[in-house]
Amino acid sequence: MAEDIEAKIRRLRELGRAVSESEEQPAPAPPKPPRRRVSRIGMLREKERKKRIIIGALVLSIIIVGAIVSIYMYLENKAAKELENAKKNKIAEVNACFKGELANDTAKIQLINAIMAAKSIEELSKIDVKKICEERWKALQEAKKRAEEERLAKELAELKNQTKTNIRIAFDPLLHVQVPDKLREDIIDTMNALLSQVDRAKTKEDVMEIDPTPYLLDLWKKVYLYRIDSIPGTKVILAKGNITNIYTKSEAKEVISKTETLTDLLQYQIKEVQLVQLALVLSRKDVNGGFLEPGDKIQIYDKRTGKRLVPEGYVVLVLFDAGQIQVSESQSKTNSWSSTSSTLTQESSSTNYTPGETPYQVSQTTQSQTSVQQGSSETLSASYQYSVNLAEILKAIAAGKITNPAEVQKKLEKYGWKVLNLEEASNLLALDENTRVLVIVEVPAEFVSEILKSENYIVITKISG
Repeated sequence: MAEDIEAKIRRLRELGRAVSESEEQPAPAPPKPPRRRVSRIGMLREKERKKRIIIGALVLSIIIVGAIVSIYMYLENKAAKELENAKKNKIAEVNACFKGELANDTAKIQLINAIMAAKSIEELSKIDVKKICEERWKALQEAKKRAEEERLAKELAELKNQTKTNIRIAFDPLLHVQVPDKLREDIIDTMNALLSQVDRAKTKEDVMEIDPTPYLLDLWKKVYLYRIDSIPGTKVILAKGNITNIYTKSEAKEVISKTETLTDLLQYQIKEVQLVQLALVLSRKDVNGGFLEPGDKIQIYDKRTGKRLVPEGYVVLVLFDAGQIQVSESQSKTNSWSSTSSTLTQESSSTNYTPGETPYQVSQTTQSQTSVQQGSSETLSASYQYSVNLAEILKAIAAGKITNPAEVQKKLEKYGWKVLNLEEASNLLALDENTRVLVIVEVPAEFVSEILKSENYIVITKISG
C-alpha cells in the first residue's frame, strides 16, 4: 500500500512538473497563415478569445497544481505522522528495555539516534530493539561477571600477599634467634609450607582459615625449651611481667609446655640464676625469730606491702649481736605451822512450881571453857647473780689476753644456737625480739635492686620442706 501511495505521489510530481514546464515554455505557435486582411473588430474579438483561452488554461493549471499539492501534502503528512508514531513507539520500546543499569548505555543513545534518523517505516522496522537490548543485557552481565571475578581475583591476590607478609613478619623473630640447625630447618620448612598453602588457596575463605599461630606456638615452645637447656646450672629464672620466679629446669619446662597461648608464652623471659651474697642486719623478729641455720631455703618480703621480693634464696651465715650474759638466781624457803583448839560448855536449868500457897523455885547453872594454841615458823633464802660481756671476751681472745682461749672459745661455740635450742625446748623466750642479727644470704642478682629499695623493711621467712 505504501508503494502505491509513493507511485501516485511520483506521478503527481511528474504531472506538476509538466504543467510548470508548459506554463514556462508555451508551445510554438503554428505557422502563420497567409495574412489576410481582418477587420479591426475581428482582431479585437480574436484577441479577446485568445485571452480567455489563456486565462482559463491558467486557472485550470492552478486548480490542478493546487489539487496535486493538496493530495501530496495530505499523503506526505499522513506518512510523516505514521512515521512519527512508529518512531515514538520504537523509542518507548527502547526506554522500556534500556532501564536500570542500561539507562545511560551508549547502545540506547545509538538506537534512539538511528530511530530518529529513519526516513521510512521500512527503515524503522529493520531496527531490532529487543535483540540489541538482549545483547546489551547479556554483555552487561558478562562484563559484571568479569568485573566481579577480576575484583575477587584482585582481592584474593591482595589477601594472599598480605597473609604471606604477615606470616613472614610473624616468623621473622624466630629466624633471628640462636637455635640449633635442626630447629632452624623446622622453622623455615614450617614457614614455607604455610606460604605454599596460601598460594594454593582458591578462595578468600581458604586463605582466612590459614592460621600460623598454632605452628608459632609449637616452635616458640621448642625455642624456650632449648634456651632452658642452654643455661648453666640446674635452675633458671622465669619472669613474666612483674612476677619473677626461680624454677628447676624440669619445672620451668613444664610451665612453658602448659602455656596455651602464644601471647602468654612470649611474655616469659628466661634468665640465668646468678647467685650473689648479701649481708642484712635485721631484728630477730624479722629473721624468722632467729631460727635460721646455714643452708636454709628462704624467701624475702617487704613487710610494708607484703610483696615478695625474692622467691628463693639461701642462708649462708647468721650472727647474733654479742651482748652480755646476765643470770640472776634466787632461792627462798619458809615453813610455818600453827594449831589452835578451844572448848566452851554452858548449861542452865530453872524449875518453878507452887504447891498450895507457897511458891517454890530451883535454879542450877554449869559452865566449862578450854583453849589450846600452838605455832611454828621457818624461813630460808639464797641468791646468786653473774654478768659476762661476750663481746669483750671475744675481743680479749683476739688480743691474746685470755689464759686458756681454746677452752673459752669451745664454751662460747654456737652459744646463740644453744640458746635458741633451749628456747624451743623450754618454750621460754631468752633473747629479746629486737636483738640484732646479721644474716648473710645468697640470692639471685636479679632481685638485689628490690632488696636495696626495701632494706629497712625486710622480713626473711624460711621455706619449709
